Amino acid sequence: MKGHLIFSDGTVIEGESFGHEESVAGEIAFSTSMMGYPESLTDPSYKGQILTLSYPIVGSYGVPDRKYWESGKIQLSGLIVSQYIDTPSHFQSKQTLSSWLKKEKIPALQIADTRFIVKKIRDEGASLVKIEFEKKIEFIDPNKENLVAQVSTSQVTTYGKGTKTIVLIDCGVKENIIRELVKRKVKVIQVPWDYDFIEAGIKCDGVLVSNGPGDPKMADKTIAIVKKVLEKKTPVFGICLGNQILALASGGDTYKLPFGHRGQNQPCELVGTKKCYITTQNHGFAIGKIPPGFTPWFINGNDKTNEGIIHKSLPFMSVQFHPEAAPGPVDSTWLFDEFIGRL
Repeated sequence: MKGHLIFSDGTVIEGESFGHEESVAGEIAFSTSMMGYPESLTDPSYKGQILTLSYPIVGSYGVPDRKYWESGKIQLSGLIVSQYIDTPSHFQSKQTLSSWLKKEKIPALQIADTRFIVKKIRDEGASLVKIEFEKKIEFIDPNKENLVAQVSTSQVTTYGKGTKTIVLIDCGVKENIIRELVKRKVKVIQVPWDYDFIEAGIKCDGVLVSNGPGDPKMADKTIAIVKKVLEKKTPVFGICLGNQILALASGGDTYKLPFGHRGQNQPCELVGTKKCYITTQNHGFAIGKIPPGFTPWFINGNDKTNEGIIHKSLPFMSVQFHPEAAPGPVDSTWLFDEFIGRL
Protein backbone atom coordinates (compact mmCIF):
# COMPACT_ATOMS: atom_id res chain seq x y z
CA MET A 1 0.00 0.00 0.00
CA LYS A 2 1.18 3.52 -0.78
CA GLY A 3 1.44 6.15 1.92
CA HIS A 4 2.56 9.77 1.98
CA LEU A 5 5.03 11.68 4.15
CA ILE A 6 3.63 15.21 4.36
CA PHE A 7 5.59 18.18 5.74
CA SER A 8 3.90 21.20 7.31
CA ASP A 9 5.26 23.37 4.45
CA GLY A 10 3.25 21.31 1.97
CA THR A 11 6.02 19.01 0.70
CA VAL A 12 4.59 15.56 -0.08
CA ILE A 13 6.66 12.40 -0.68
CA GLU A 14 5.11 9.07 -1.65
CA GLY A 15 6.40 5.86 -0.10
CA GLU A 16 5.69 2.14 0.12
CA SER A 17 4.23 0.92 3.41
CA PHE A 18 5.88 -1.92 5.34
CA GLY A 19 4.34 -1.20 8.74
CA HIS A 20 0.92 -0.52 10.25
CA GLU A 21 -1.29 1.37 7.82
CA GLU A 22 -2.80 4.10 9.97
CA SER A 23 -2.21 7.86 9.65
CA VAL A 24 0.02 9.40 12.33
CA ALA A 25 1.53 12.83 13.04
CA GLY A 26 4.66 13.97 14.87
CA GLU A 27 8.01 15.76 14.49
CA ILE A 28 10.46 14.60 11.82
CA ALA A 29 13.96 13.61 12.93
CA PHE A 30 16.87 11.76 11.37
CA SER A 31 19.52 9.43 12.74
CA THR A 32 22.89 8.69 11.15
CA SER A 33 23.16 5.32 12.93
CA MET A 34 24.36 2.43 10.78
CA MET A 35 23.03 -0.27 13.13
CA GLY A 36 21.02 -0.75 16.31
CA TYR A 37 17.50 -0.03 15.04
CA PRO A 38 15.84 -2.36 17.64
CA GLU A 39 17.47 -0.36 20.44
CA SER A 40 16.69 2.98 18.80
CA LEU A 41 13.05 2.16 18.08
CA THR A 42 12.51 1.18 21.74
CA ASP A 43 14.34 4.23 23.15
CA PRO A 44 11.71 6.35 24.99
CA SER A 45 13.59 9.51 23.94
CA TYR A 46 12.05 9.01 20.47
CA LYS A 47 8.49 9.42 21.77
CA GLY A 48 6.55 11.69 19.40
CA GLN A 49 9.16 11.45 16.63
CA ILE A 50 8.80 10.19 13.07
CA LEU A 51 12.32 8.92 12.51
CA THR A 52 14.23 8.81 9.23
CA LEU A 53 17.19 6.42 9.18
CA SER A 54 19.91 7.75 6.87
CA TYR A 55 21.67 4.39 6.55
CA PRO A 56 20.25 2.92 3.33
CA ILE A 57 19.59 -0.72 4.32
CA VAL A 58 17.31 -1.48 7.29
CA GLY A 59 15.82 -4.76 8.48
CA SER A 60 18.62 -7.08 7.34
CA TYR A 61 19.18 -8.62 10.78
CA GLY A 62 15.57 -8.69 11.94
CA VAL A 63 14.44 -8.07 15.52
CA PRO A 64 16.01 -9.79 18.54
CA ASP A 65 14.41 -10.99 21.77
CA ARG A 66 12.80 -8.45 24.12
CA LYS A 67 15.78 -8.62 26.52
CA TYR A 68 17.86 -6.69 23.95
CA TRP A 69 15.40 -3.79 23.68
CA GLU A 70 15.67 -0.49 25.57
CA SER A 71 12.04 -0.54 26.76
CA GLY A 72 9.08 -2.86 26.48
CA LYS A 73 7.75 -1.52 23.18
CA ILE A 74 8.43 0.64 20.12
CA GLN A 75 8.36 4.26 21.29
CA LEU A 76 8.57 6.37 18.13
CA SER A 77 5.48 7.37 16.14
CA GLY A 78 6.63 6.37 12.67
CA LEU A 79 9.63 5.17 10.67
CA ILE A 80 11.09 6.15 7.27
CA VAL A 81 13.82 4.09 5.55
CA SER A 82 15.41 4.03 2.10
CA GLN A 83 15.44 0.27 1.56
CA TYR A 84 13.65 -2.25 3.78
CA ILE A 85 14.90 -5.86 3.85
CA ASP A 86 12.20 -8.41 4.66
CA THR A 87 14.50 -11.45 4.64
CA PRO A 88 16.65 -11.04 7.78
CA SER A 89 19.66 -13.20 8.50
CA HIS A 90 20.93 -13.21 12.09
CA PHE A 91 21.11 -15.88 14.78
CA GLN A 92 19.33 -13.61 17.30
CA SER A 93 16.46 -12.68 14.97
CA LYS A 94 13.00 -13.60 16.26
CA GLN A 95 10.85 -11.71 13.74
CA THR A 96 11.06 -9.30 10.81
CA LEU A 97 11.04 -5.56 11.37
CA SER A 98 7.82 -5.31 9.33
CA SER A 99 5.96 -7.88 11.45
CA TRP A 100 7.13 -6.11 14.63
CA LEU A 101 5.95 -2.71 13.38
CA LYS A 102 2.56 -4.14 12.38
CA LYS A 103 2.17 -5.91 15.71
CA GLU A 104 2.86 -2.67 17.61
CA LYS A 105 0.77 -0.55 15.20
CA ILE A 106 3.62 1.71 14.04
CA PRO A 107 3.44 3.11 10.47
CA ALA A 108 6.55 2.84 8.30
CA LEU A 109 7.37 3.93 4.75
CA GLN A 110 10.09 2.94 2.33
CA ILE A 111 11.16 6.14 0.52
CA ALA A 112 14.19 5.72 -1.72
CA ASP A 113 15.53 9.26 -1.42
CA THR A 114 16.04 9.60 2.34
CA ARG A 115 19.01 11.81 1.48
CA PHE A 116 16.53 14.48 0.37
CA ILE A 117 14.67 14.23 3.68
CA VAL A 118 17.87 14.48 5.76
CA LYS A 119 19.12 17.49 3.76
CA LYS A 120 15.73 19.18 4.11
CA ILE A 121 15.81 18.73 7.91
CA ARG A 122 19.41 19.97 8.13
CA ASP A 123 18.71 23.01 5.95
CA GLU A 124 15.32 23.98 7.35
CA GLY A 125 15.28 22.45 10.84
CA ALA A 126 13.04 19.82 12.37
CA SER A 127 9.43 20.30 11.31
CA LEU A 128 6.04 18.81 11.90
CA VAL A 129 5.08 15.99 9.55
CA LYS A 130 2.52 13.26 9.16
CA ILE A 131 2.35 9.87 7.52
CA GLU A 132 -1.03 9.62 5.82
CA PHE A 133 -2.84 6.72 4.23
CA GLU A 134 -6.56 7.00 3.50
CA LYS A 135 -7.49 9.02 6.61
CA LYS A 136 -6.58 12.71 6.66
CA ILE A 137 -5.26 14.02 10.01
CA GLU A 138 -3.94 17.27 11.50
CA PHE A 139 -0.32 18.04 12.37
CA ILE A 140 0.67 17.54 16.02
CA ASP A 141 3.56 19.21 17.88
CA PRO A 142 4.76 16.60 20.40
CA ASN A 143 6.95 19.16 22.19
CA LYS A 144 3.80 20.84 23.53
CA GLU A 145 2.92 17.63 25.37
CA ASN A 146 4.43 16.26 28.57
CA LEU A 147 6.08 13.30 26.87
CA VAL A 148 8.04 12.40 30.01
CA ALA A 149 4.80 11.65 31.84
CA GLN A 150 3.81 9.33 28.97
CA VAL A 151 6.98 7.20 29.07
CA SER A 152 7.97 7.20 32.74
CA THR A 153 7.31 4.23 34.98
CA SER A 154 4.25 4.41 37.24
CA GLN A 155 5.71 2.44 40.15
CA VAL A 156 8.79 2.13 42.36
CA THR A 157 11.01 -0.82 41.39
CA THR A 158 14.28 -2.06 42.89
CA TYR A 159 17.13 -3.68 40.96
CA GLY A 160 20.40 -5.22 42.10
CA LYS A 161 22.19 -5.31 45.43
CA GLY A 162 25.08 -3.42 46.94
CA THR A 163 26.32 -1.26 49.77
CA LYS A 164 25.46 1.89 47.79
CA THR A 165 21.94 2.88 46.74
CA ILE A 166 21.08 5.03 43.73
CA VAL A 167 17.65 6.51 43.10
CA LEU A 168 16.98 6.53 39.36
CA ILE A 169 14.44 9.21 38.39
CA ASP A 170 12.81 7.68 35.32
CA CYS A 171 12.06 10.31 32.68
CA GLY A 172 12.04 7.64 29.96
CA VAL A 173 15.07 5.59 30.95
CA LYS A 174 16.86 3.24 28.58
CA GLU A 175 17.20 -0.15 30.21
CA ASN A 176 20.93 -0.33 29.54
CA ILE A 177 21.41 2.47 32.08
CA ILE A 178 19.94 0.16 34.71
CA ARG A 179 22.08 -2.74 33.45
CA GLU A 180 25.26 -0.64 33.67
CA LEU A 181 24.47 0.42 37.24
CA VAL A 182 23.57 -3.08 38.44
CA LYS A 183 26.74 -4.42 36.80
CA ARG A 184 28.68 -2.14 39.16
CA LYS A 185 27.18 -3.77 42.26
CA VAL A 186 24.88 -0.98 43.41
CA LYS A 187 21.24 -1.08 44.45
CA VAL A 188 19.01 0.86 42.05
CA ILE A 189 15.59 2.22 43.05
CA GLN A 190 13.69 3.33 39.95
CA VAL A 191 10.99 5.95 40.65
CA PRO A 192 8.48 7.84 38.47
CA TRP A 193 9.37 11.27 37.09
CA ASP A 194 7.07 13.04 39.55
CA TYR A 195 7.68 10.88 42.63
CA ASP A 196 9.12 12.84 45.56
CA PHE A 197 11.28 10.09 47.01
CA ILE A 198 12.68 12.48 49.66
CA GLU A 199 9.21 13.11 51.04
CA ALA A 200 8.54 9.36 50.81
CA GLY A 201 11.53 8.73 53.08
CA ILE A 202 13.69 6.80 50.60
CA LYS A 203 17.36 7.04 51.57
CA CYS A 204 20.06 6.94 48.91
CA ASP A 205 23.72 7.69 48.27
CA GLY A 206 23.18 9.27 44.87
CA VAL A 207 20.56 10.23 42.29
CA LEU A 208 20.63 9.56 38.53
CA VAL A 209 18.27 11.60 36.36
CA SER A 210 17.61 9.64 33.17
CA ASN A 211 17.20 10.38 29.50
CA GLY A 212 13.76 11.05 28.08
CA PRO A 213 11.79 12.77 25.30
CA GLY A 214 10.70 16.29 24.51
CA ASP A 215 11.16 19.72 26.07
CA PRO A 216 12.87 19.44 29.49
CA LYS A 217 10.83 22.36 30.80
CA MET A 218 7.74 20.14 30.62
CA ALA A 219 9.24 17.96 33.38
CA ASP A 220 8.48 20.61 35.99
CA LYS A 221 7.92 18.14 38.84
CA THR A 222 11.24 16.42 38.15
CA ILE A 223 12.99 19.80 38.18
CA ALA A 224 11.41 20.60 41.58
CA ILE A 225 12.53 17.24 43.02
CA VAL A 226 16.09 17.68 41.71
CA LYS A 227 16.22 21.13 43.35
CA LYS A 228 15.54 19.44 46.71
CA VAL A 229 18.24 16.85 45.98
CA LEU A 230 20.76 19.62 45.25
CA GLU A 231 19.90 21.38 48.51
CA LYS A 232 20.81 18.18 50.36
CA LYS A 233 24.11 18.03 48.40
CA THR A 234 23.38 14.43 47.38
CA PRO A 235 25.55 13.36 44.41
CA VAL A 236 23.67 13.75 41.10
CA PHE A 237 24.37 12.35 37.64
CA GLY A 238 22.20 13.41 34.69
CA ILE A 239 22.08 11.69 31.30
CA CYS A 240 20.66 13.36 28.16
CA LEU A 241 17.36 14.92 29.31
CA GLY A 242 18.79 14.57 32.82
CA ASN A 243 21.60 16.91 31.77
CA GLN A 244 19.07 19.57 30.82
CA ILE A 245 16.98 18.99 33.96
CA LEU A 246 20.07 19.43 36.18
CA ALA A 247 20.81 22.71 34.42
CA LEU A 248 17.24 23.98 34.86
CA ALA A 249 17.14 22.92 38.52
CA SER A 250 20.41 24.80 39.14
CA GLY A 251 19.43 28.09 37.50
CA GLY A 252 20.56 27.45 33.92
CA ASP A 253 18.49 27.45 30.74
CA THR A 254 17.82 25.23 27.72
CA TYR A 255 16.82 25.76 24.09
CA LYS A 256 15.68 23.75 21.09
CA LEU A 257 18.34 22.73 18.58
CA PRO A 258 17.60 23.24 14.85
CA PHE A 259 17.51 19.50 14.13
CA GLY A 260 19.05 17.80 17.17
CA HIS A 261 21.77 15.18 17.48
CA ARG A 262 20.80 11.59 16.74
CA GLY A 263 23.28 8.87 15.91
CA GLN A 264 26.30 6.97 17.20
CA ASN A 265 29.17 9.06 15.88
CA GLN A 266 28.91 12.40 17.70
CA PRO A 267 32.35 13.65 18.85
CA CYS A 268 32.48 15.08 22.37
CA GLU A 269 35.55 16.90 23.63
CA LEU A 270 36.46 16.71 27.31
CA VAL A 271 36.99 20.36 28.21
CA GLY A 272 40.57 21.22 29.21
CA THR A 273 42.05 18.14 27.54
CA LYS A 274 42.85 16.86 24.05
CA LYS A 275 40.53 13.89 24.53
CA CYS A 276 37.52 13.38 22.29
CA TYR A 277 34.94 10.62 22.82
CA ILE A 278 32.72 9.21 20.09
CA THR A 279 29.23 9.05 21.56
CA THR A 280 25.66 7.90 21.02
CA GLN A 281 23.14 10.76 21.12
CA ASN A 282 19.41 11.30 20.80
CA HIS A 283 18.17 14.74 21.77
CA GLY A 284 16.49 17.80 20.30
CA PHE A 285 17.23 20.27 23.14
CA ALA A 286 20.46 21.47 24.73
CA ILE A 287 21.81 23.64 27.55
CA GLY A 288 22.16 27.28 26.51
CA LYS A 289 23.00 28.96 29.83
CA ILE A 290 25.44 27.18 32.16
CA PRO A 291 24.08 27.40 35.75
CA PRO A 292 25.99 29.27 38.48
CA GLY A 293 28.69 27.18 40.16
CA PHE A 294 28.99 24.83 37.15
CA THR A 295 31.49 24.68 34.32
CA PRO A 296 31.23 23.07 30.87
CA TRP A 297 32.44 19.46 31.06
CA PHE A 298 32.06 18.31 27.44
CA ILE A 299 31.41 20.18 24.19
CA ASN A 300 30.32 18.86 20.80
CA GLY A 301 33.21 18.61 18.35
CA ASN A 302 30.95 19.49 15.40
CA ASP A 303 28.80 22.45 16.43
CA LYS A 304 30.41 23.33 19.81
CA THR A 305 27.11 23.00 21.70
CA ASN A 306 27.24 21.97 25.35
CA GLU A 307 27.48 18.23 25.99
CA GLY A 308 27.78 18.18 29.77
CA ILE A 309 28.28 20.22 32.93
CA ILE A 310 30.07 19.60 36.21
CA HIS A 311 29.93 21.55 39.49
CA LYS A 312 33.12 23.27 40.57
CA SER A 313 33.01 21.90 44.13
CA LEU A 314 29.91 19.77 44.73
CA PRO A 315 29.21 16.21 43.42
CA PHE A 316 26.84 17.26 40.63
CA MET A 317 27.54 16.24 37.03
CA SER A 318 25.72 15.43 33.81
CA VAL A 319 26.27 14.61 30.14
CA GLN A 320 24.13 15.20 27.07
CA PHE A 321 25.20 11.99 25.37
CA HIS A 322 24.55 8.33 26.27
CA PRO A 323 27.47 6.69 28.13
CA GLU A 324 25.48 3.43 28.25
CA ALA A 325 25.33 3.46 24.41
CA ALA A 326 22.99 0.61 23.28
CA PRO A 327 23.48 1.00 20.42
CA GLY A 328 26.85 2.60 19.80
CA PRO A 329 30.39 3.00 21.12
CA VAL A 330 31.17 2.26 24.77
CA ASP A 331 34.03 4.79 24.99
CA SER A 332 32.36 6.74 27.80
CA THR A 333 31.03 4.00 30.12
CA TRP A 334 33.72 5.15 32.57
CA LEU A 335 31.33 7.94 33.54
CA PHE A 336 29.26 5.44 35.56
CA ASP A 337 32.41 4.59 37.54
CA GLU A 338 33.12 8.31 37.94
CA PHE A 339 29.64 8.85 39.41
CA ILE A 340 29.69 5.82 41.70
CA GLY A 341 33.15 6.85 42.90
CA ARG A 342 31.63 10.11 44.18
CA LEU A 343 28.99 8.39 46.34
